[in-house]
Amino acid sequence: MTESRGRRFTRSDTTRAEAFSDGVFAIAVTILVLELSDPPHRPGGLAHALLQQWPAYLGYLASFSYVGVIWLNHHQAFARIRSMDRGLHVANLLLLFTTAALPFPTGVVSGALREDAGGPDARTAAALYACVAAAMCLSWVILYHHLRRRTELLAQGVEPSYLRHGTLRSWIGVGAYAVAGVLGTVLSPLVALGIFLALPAFYLVTSEGFGPSRPAHRGDGPLGRAGLPPGPT
Repeated sequence: MTESRGRRFTRSDTTRAEAFSDGVFAIAVTILVLELSDPPHRPGGLAHALLQQWPAYLGYLASFSYVGVIWLNHHQAFARIRSMDRGLHVANLLLLFTTAALPFPTGVVSGALREDAGGPDARTAAALYACVAAAMCLSWVILYHHLRRRTELLAQGVEPSYLRHGTLRSWIGVGAYAVAGVLGTVLSPLVALGIFLALPAFYLVTSEGFGPSRPAHRGDGPLGRAGLPPGPT
């Protein structure tokens, strides 16, 4: 019984976590496109009706870009991770939790902007989107923090600056989305929307950090992926 309990939570490779994560990302971007629909219109009014849906197009662009870049950065992170413990699984699930929630504020923003782009509902919607997006950035902070505490989970040869840069980028995102939420509430929701569109580009450009870095490979670890020893959580 003691031996069984001691082995209850052991380290594992990243295969299942990556497969599950990819599935969540795929579902999230699929749900986003459901906000794009054939608008009701009179004969000859399709072009005007499609143009009236511009908030849905911008919302889809902002959120798809954000989830897409998160997927790319997730891949970059897991290329440097050779094993997972319970804490890292929890951090990854928190990241997926916030990712899966993103279609909700995207739909709210699109609907509110269509009703009145400068109205109080649109301002509230911008703040809601900013909160969810900032929460996603915070989930990255938690993931990087865990890896900094448990460096044995990383492959050998990981750049010393990788976790530091990743944490900094995540905090920048938290601050930028918070500012976007405030500006969208105080000034205009369209200002917030502009920031929402710009931030995925920032994360794409800085996906390898803020300077030249050498990509790491999980195979660089002394045991590779086949001989991962069990460890404490």
